[in-house]
Amino acid sequence: MTSQYWYWQDQAIHYVQQGTKPDFPPLLLVHGFGASTDHWRKNIVELDLEVWAIDLLGFGRSAKPPRQYSADLWREQLFHFIKDNIRRPTILVGNSLGGYASLCVAHQYPDWVAGVALLNSAGPFTDTSPLGAKPQNPLTKALRSGVQSLLKQPLVSYALFQFVRQKSQIRKTLLQVYVDKSAVTDQLVEDIYRPSCDRGAAQVFASVFSTPQGKTVDQLLAGMTCPLLTIWGTGDPWMDCQARSAKFRAHYPSLKEVFLEAGHCPHDEVPDQVNQILRSWVTTEVKPCSVP
Repeated sequence: MTSQYWYWQDQAIHYVQQGTKPDFPPLLLVHGFGASTDHWRKNIVELDLEVWAIDLLGFGRSAKPPRQYSADLWREQLFHFIKDNIRRPTILVGNSLGGYASLCVAHQYPDWVAGVALLNSAGPFTDTSPLGAKPQNPLTKALRSGVQSLLKQPLVSYALFQFVRQKSQIRKTLLQVYVDKSAVTDQLVEDIYRPSCDRGAAQVFASVFSTPQGKTVDQLLAGMTCPLLTIWGTGDPWMDCQARSAKFRAHYPSLKEVFLEAGHCPHDEVPDQVNQILRSWVTTEVKPCSVP
């Protein structure tokens, strides 16, 4: 497994690839906000399937050009990567932001998606915030709107970026969202810190706060027909997993769901369990699809 690069829209996109299993659809692993292919290091080889993992534009070892970063941008990146490199319908496996981007691909390009597996996926339902938190009262909504407007100011955004990218703050955040604190290692902190030093990283961070909201998750699910697996780390402080699970079931009754004792990133915190769940689901419930 070695680092490779693919050029899309004249930008270098980093990815890794491991294994060949022609009898089963390939997997494409899509990280969350601030993470990278490194966050899948406990899954790529151990899944024992054909696995690809990619750094979204603006993250990891991929280029960080000045752009308006949005789910639409990452949707197109993922679709063209599948079409140009994997070249057959693929199972998208996404954590957090990567889960929402995966849903966007499955909605827009269903012929190229064999299945979707979501791990604590972000993305708003019609009546919730992007991370799926409980509905907010009017005062909370007004305060959130004010904070978001403030963060659109370049100097404020840059100052916040310099603060949150400190290794001590990265570790503090990870300790909040991991149930098993021993999983928050020096390597994990370094894997998240390193890309923040790249030229353009601060602009990517700032762009997120001015990104228009995309389609809601219920709208995306309405346009999907492929197998769907949802994996929930129930100790996630950023989202109400039980309430969010109920919304997914309401809009996609055929899904399979699993609840794990973990936080926001179950693939990294309890990788053996996640790898087994994914292997079983891929080999028994997802059928290979022909190339469109």
